[in-house]
Amino acid sequence: MARAYWRRFGRRLAAGPAYRWRFSGRTPERILVAPPDLRLSDPQIADDIYHGRYPFAGQLIETGGASPFQVTGASPEWQHALHGFRWLRHMREAGTELAFANARALVADWIAIHGGRIAEPAWNPAVTAVRIIAWLQHSTVVLQGAEFPFYRSYLRSLAAQVRYLRFAARDMSDGEDLLRARIALTFAALSLPVPGSVIRSATRNLATELDRQILPDGGHVSRNPMVLLELLADLLPLRQTYANQAEAPPPALMGAIDRMLPALRFFRHSDGGLARFNGMGPTIADRLAAILRHDDTAGAPLLHAPYSGYERLSMGGTTVIADTGPPPPFDVSHMAHAGCLSFEMSSARQQYIVNSGIDLFGPDEYRPLARATAAHSTATLNDTSSARFSFSPNVHRLLGTPLHGGPGKVPCERRDTPDTQGFVASHDGYVPRFGIFHERELTLSRSGSVLDGVDRFFRQGGAPVRPGKDTVTIRFHIHPDTELYRDPADRFVLGADGSDYWVFSCDELLPAVEESLFFAGVAGPRRTRQLVLSFAPAEFGLVRWRFTRTQLATRT
Repeated sequence: MARAYWRRFGRRLAAGPAYRWRFSGRTPERILVAPPDLRLSDPQIADDIYHGRYPFAGQLIETGGASPFQVTGASPEWQHALHGFRWLRHMREAGTELAFANARALVADWIAIHGGRIAEPAWNPAVTAVRIIAWLQHSTVVLQGAEFPFYRSYLRSLAAQVRYLRFAARDMSDGEDLLRARIALTFAALSLPVPGSVIRSATRNLATELDRQILPDGGHVSRNPMVLLELLADLLPLRQTYANQAEAPPPALMGAIDRMLPALRFFRHSDGGLARFNGMGPTIADRLAAILRHDDTAGAPLLHAPYSGYERLSMGGTTVIADTGPPPPFDVSHMAHAGCLSFEMSSARQQYIVNSGIDLFGPDEYRPLARATAAHSTATLNDTSSARFSFSPNVHRLLGTPLHGGPGKVPCERRDTPDTQGFVASHDGYVPRFGIFHERELTLSRSGSVLDGVDRFFRQGGAPVRPGKDTVTIRFHIHPDTELYRDPADRFVLGADGSDYWVFSCDELLPAVEESLFFAGVAGPRRTRQLVLSFAPAEFGLVRWRFTRTQLATRT
């Protein structure tokens, strides 16, 4: 909290009249190079914007001809998307003089309203970093046909934003936003006429942050698969910009990209979607394909990501991805979930067992539900989550909702044989409150037709759980596109037209079927169902269950 207060105080002080002068200075004469943009673009959105409709962050706002930069009542996510200017790529895709003129008019509007006053949300450091990258990438769109006064105004504002971000980055909180700020400053150093010392300094700061945030197995320190996708969309163009300027990219950049691309494929299911762990929402397939097109790695994805804390089983067309790591560091855990030992399963381009994921732009009240252990395909104890993410309203406004009090140790051992792939892992997230450990073992057969699971619950030293009021609930959330029904043998069957069918079995317990929510739908949350095993750990210290792939099963 002290660090958060200090950062806020520093930004307010810098925005005041006594210090604002430090962000003024020499105006660059030109932009040397416009970096490429790998993000998907849609000319229809350019047309919507021209007609005063702004579809950002899951919210459509119609301004009726008024400036979007004076809209009140919009969500913070919408405001950040508006002031980030990534939507300029849609004007570029439209490719018309009308779209270019509209882009120029909106940029001029922003400069007139916000360019001379440093205030939230327009000058939030994370938003400023995104805007700098967008203004550089699409400078040819904005400046095409521009008159000289606008040209100078654009470069003057861009330079001021770069100076401000250079100052603000020193006190930014850890995580993706800080790394993107370093990326933005490196883009600026390469794209604007600056001394060689500025390029070297930006390159050095970028390398330091990449080495700190990108783990040896290619994962991000936040453990969020979506962060890999977002960062690669900036790092790949940055690598190209170094080449275009005949500058040597830092080894840290090349190494990070070479590790991150295989890590992104690690999280990819057989249907092309990314596994929903720790803040991952819906996957836009074309967007993922645009990034993975740059992956020259040959062969299958890695199976073991020990630094990121994940395991992958992949045999016979079946893919299982599991969370086997502790929560990320406090400062980068704002999107992290209490889903330790949860897993997802897919085969034949269909997902069967999933986690609920997150609705990135939905109501705030959905976020705690999506992050709870009960929203994941794992075990909960006494209807509580294995980690906490709730604070008082005052703390929430200052710090957000970082994860805390979760598992401290998550030992994991890989157990592969010539005929199987598997692992066993355990966590102590419930030990401080209930004194009980959870251990999960998953084994996938060589043919990919059988997934065996074992869940164990024990006390310190392997002692059995004492009789009491403790209750364990093991959940298997079903993808909303997968049907669930009983066959003539009264077995639960998961299936989809044109795909595989899987039979669930458990010798010790009779599963129940309950309602569930899948938050990560492309169009928003969707209703689905879940298989549930409930029992007392003192009575069943070990529970075995199995998913078996089978031929088309008859409904009952």
